[in-house]
Amino acid sequence: MPPSLPPSMKAQFLEDYKTPYKLHLVPIPVPSTPHDILIKVDAASYCHTDFVLAEGQMPGLPKSFPHIGCHEFAGTVVAHYVSPSQQAKEFHIGARVGVPGRAFHACGKCFECNHERPRDPVAEDDNGYSVHCIDAENNGLSRDGGFGEYALVDARQLAPIPANLSAVETAPLMCAGITIYAALKRCALKPGDRVGILGAGGGLGHLGLQYATHMGYKVLGVEAASAPLQLAEEIAYTLDNRPLLIDARTDKAHEIVQKLGAEDCKRHTGEIGLDAIIVLPESQPAFDYGMSLLKTHGTCVVVSFPEKGFHISARDVVFRDIKIIGSLVGSNRMLREMLDFSAKHSIRALSKSYPLSKLNELVEEYHRGGGGKLVLDLSLPN
Repeated sequence: MPPSLPPSMKAQFLEDYKTPYKLHLVPIPVPSTPHDILIKVDAASYCHTDFVLAEGQMPGLPKSFPHIGCHEFAGTVVAHYVSPSQQAKEFHIGARVGVPGRAFHACGKCFECNHERPRDPVAEDDNGYSVHCIDAENNGLSRDGGFGEYALVDARQLAPIPANLSAVETAPLMCAGITIYAALKRCALKPGDRVGILGAGGGLGHLGLQYATHMGYKVLGVEAASAPLQLAEEIAYTLDNRPLLIDARTDKAHEIVQKLGAEDCKRHTGEIGLDAIIVLPESQPAFDYGMSLLKTHGTCVVVSFPEKGFHISARDVVFRDIKIIGSLVGSNRMLREMLDFSAKHSIRALSKSYPLSKLNELVEEYHRGGGGKLVLDLSLPN
């Protein structure tokens, strides 16, 4: 380890399910393989999955307590392994990097890493590395993540941060950003097509409004709570091609479909509505509402994973030919594309920042459900 680094670091630990985080002083992790890079964490964003993990709703995770959470963070490279891999050499000491949580130490040997199946351009990189590797660890989930002053990361996960993005702006993009960006890619739309985002005022949704609009789609955002709807409206007013925002509590899906049909000069039931929807909420009513907005042959991309799953109508699948696909995250190539797209189009998460010592206050704010993203900014005084 470089002599300039302190011998220990502060980190927020989850010590059991459904308990507050506790701040401890612990040794700084040490790179032990050629792909390992040690970064100084500059910002760490709180994700819904952090809540799911803390509630004990991800069987077998974390693997042990105490545990450092966070799988969407950003930082500065401070140390490599003594003999770094070629991928690690790309990131010099002092480089600013974004870190997604998945695929720490992908095995490079399994059917996923070697792509022994049809290629998935959204989620796969070159041979020897896959975000879906079944043997890989995951920062913040199965292993320690970004809720600390330093973190050990895999060079193959990382993406350089564009010059006009700060660490606080980058951190939410490392899960929320890449997840919704990849989901939009999975919709396989062309400019002018219609896409609906269920949960448009949430952490992923308000980013999705921005990405989808700048991709040239006609965007419909759906919300069913006042604060997230207001946040979605704030975002919509900043966009030239303003999304249509729907309050699912008062706006009936079939009326929206008829309105869109009239706008598109189409009358037949099967050809009016949305080309695709992205389901971000975990509620069955939200899923059903979205399915009702789709035209025949439309696509439903499922991102959320409620503990009890979703009930799917066989009629939608059989008689309307609705395609239902899942979307997790994107490849490293997709991650870099997303960051460049964000920088080019000034796409940012609406966020509120807290110092590392105030993580439990951040979690309390999350439970109030105001939408947007909540971020630990480690430059703030504790």
